[in-house]
Amino acid sequence: MLTQLKRWLGLAAAEQGIDDALWRRAEARLPFLDFLPDADRPRLRTMAAEFLASKQFHGAHGLRLDDEMLLGIALQACLPVLNIGLEAYRGWVGVIVYPGDFVVPRQEVDDSGVVHEYDDEVLGEAWEGGPVLLSWFDEADAPEGVNVVIHEFAHKLDMENGGVDGLPPLPPGMSRAAWAAAFTAAYETFCAEVDAGRDTVLDPYGAEHPGEFFAVASEAFFETPLALQGRYPEVYGQLARFYQLDPAAGERALDREARVQ
Repeated sequence: MLTQLKRWLGLAAAEQGIDDALWRRAEARLPFLDFLPDADRPRLRTMAAEFLASKQFHGAHGLRLDDEMLLGIALQACLPVLNIGLEAYRGWVGVIVYPGDFVVPRQEVDDSGVVHEYDDEVLGEAWEGGPVLLSWFDEADAPEGVNVVIHEFAHKLDMENGGVDGLPPLPPGMSRAAWAAAFTAAYETFCAEVDAGRDTVLDPYGAEHPGEFFAVASEAFFETPLALQGRYPEVYGQLARFYQLDPAAGERALDREARVQ
């Protein structure tokens, strides 16, 4: 991390607040943050600063991580846990950022016991008990309709009770049966749409596995909440209770303001 940002976060001798202009520049790349209630924005900034202070960031393949990039990653990582708490990200410290997509070596054993090795090109990956790997793109080069940070940190939440299965630990008062019913029905419908080659409101990658469906639905929950709510209202309702946020209400209010203007 950069010396100046360390200083702002109290990790060096000098202590001062992060400059508001730097926050605004980082937030300008994340227009979906406008769906939050005004009172939640300062809380998100505070949590993002705490997140940066508690994790170790590394740029891979010579990527230089500047302050704006670090704040942008932290804001997106903290958005899903704004009302859950940073303790959801306990037990690991590393965030590795790659310049664009990257390759992860894989091994698979087929039904005959033969091991197949291959390189998998990915945008991000979360390791259980280990680091989060993220790709970083300039705005013009960013893949459309994909939020790598929210996706991978949704996986981290999913992993809290072991593995990636699309069922993270639910807060008191939420029903595992209601969650499973909502997500199973939506996942089956979604997979059928993907198989039929239809346009979908979610990234087709979500059809790979129920865990990927949860992560892709979480991306949409924060970035395109009205679209998710319109197509999969039961899934939206479960995510709203889980994340304790209602971004669709924020998007709807912004739409009303835009029409009045």
